[in-house]
Amino acid sequence: MDINDLNSVLSIDKLAFPNPWPVNAFQYELENNTNARLWVGEFQNNSEKQIIAMAVIWIILDEAHIGTLAIHPDFQKKGFGQQFLAFIFSQLISESIVRIFLEVRQSNSIAINLYRKFGFEIDGERKNYYRDNGETAILMSTPIKSSDFYKDFLILKEVDDNLIRREIK
Repeated sequence: MDINDLNSVLSIDKLAFPNPWPVNAFQYELENNTNARLWVGEFQNNSEKQIIAMAVIWIILDEAHIGTLAIHPDFQKKGFGQQFLAFIFSQLISESIVRIFLEVRQSNSIAINLYRKFGFEIDGERKNYYRDNGETAILMSTPIKSSDFYKDFLILKEVDDNLIRREIK
């Protein structure tokens, strides 16, 4: 991603979350945070590409923390999130990451189920974590898997031909 992708990323963030990140947060991650890895997923329909997914991952020594990850609502529950995560996690292997961490809203059962497919387990919770409604955050983590494990998630015929993944930093 370059700065030109920010409008699409902000749009997805606003559609996906009640408390979207401000533009300056994404700009900081993109331009100043050398520990941040940013990705977008694009859907290609004929000659047109549309950004449908975004992720910000922070690298801390040999661990990765998912700062934010979202799939455009029109593309949810179709395998894109699964494939996007698999692509990102397979890229993290090359950075010698051994464990991945995240927080997720307790009510976000779709995301929790997706993370469980990747081996994430619940480590704990943070009560009153989300400022919009005081909802509890579920803390999850998983050891990084082999590239073969992630390869299985990347082979989705109906998805693979149209989803392009690219790191944006």
